[in-house]
Amino acid sequence: MFISDVHLGSKAAKAEFLIDFLRYHDADIIYLVGDIVDGWRLRRAWHWPQSHNDVVQKLLRKARKGASITYIAGNHDEFARQFQGVHFGGIVVADRAIHETADGKRLLVIHGDQFDTVVHNARWLAYLGDHAYDAAMLVNRVVTRLRQLLGLPYWSFSSWAKVNVKKAVNFIGSFQTMLAEEARRSHVDGIICGHIHHAAIENFGDVQYINTGDWVESCTAVVEHFDGRMEILTWAQVLPEAPDEPFIPLLLEDRVGQAA
Repeated sequence: MFISDVHLGSKAAKAEFLIDFLRYHDADIIYLVGDIVDGWRLRRAWHWPQSHNDVVQKLLRKARKGASITYIAGNHDEFARQFQGVHFGGIVVADRAIHETADGKRLLVIHGDQFDTVVHNARWLAYLGDHAYDAAMLVNRVVTRLRQLLGLPYWSFSSWAKVNVKKAVNFIGSFQTMLAEEARRSHVDGIICGHIHHAAIENFGDVQYINTGDWVESCTAVVEHFDGRMEILTWAQVLPEAPDEPFIPLLLEDRVGQAA
């Protein structure tokens, strides 16, 4: 199971949705693919409600029960990069990892900020963009609240804008191309990343590109089926009851039965 961009410590984090997702899904191997904790926002203003602590406790509980959990550091939680190889409650920190699927493919797991030129070459612009993103999330919360009052399901305005604004689409395309090239340089079959909050599974020639999405806008994770097939799951609501034993993977619209 691959989860990224939770941004705990920010008001935009959909912690309740992620907690519910983790109740219904389990895995022997879990990758936290960066930006799990939002150190940028915590430095500006402390925000850590109980639900954010519950996410951490839920993951630690899975590690205690035997799950292998790897924390890949991102740019918002770059403080973790100084602890590579260190175990915290059964969770090991790394900058990147190689995951081998059930059908024998080797996938590079990396957050992806290393290939964002703005993050690395113009930090001030990245921070400015982060403030602009906060404004977009405020609009998102207003839209979400209005839809709740109207009895409509969750819908992300910011995700919609991202795939409809030309410059954003061009950036996503460029990012995907760079990550696919990194997979080739690393002599692997594909790459799993996060960072841009845009879930996708695509093939670039002989390389598979997989982005886990996020838990701020789209509420998505990537899971590997028992036959090695990869799938994006969306969990944009909290279900009323959770089973006694979670299983993987489970589609939101098909809650009955276990996938092969």
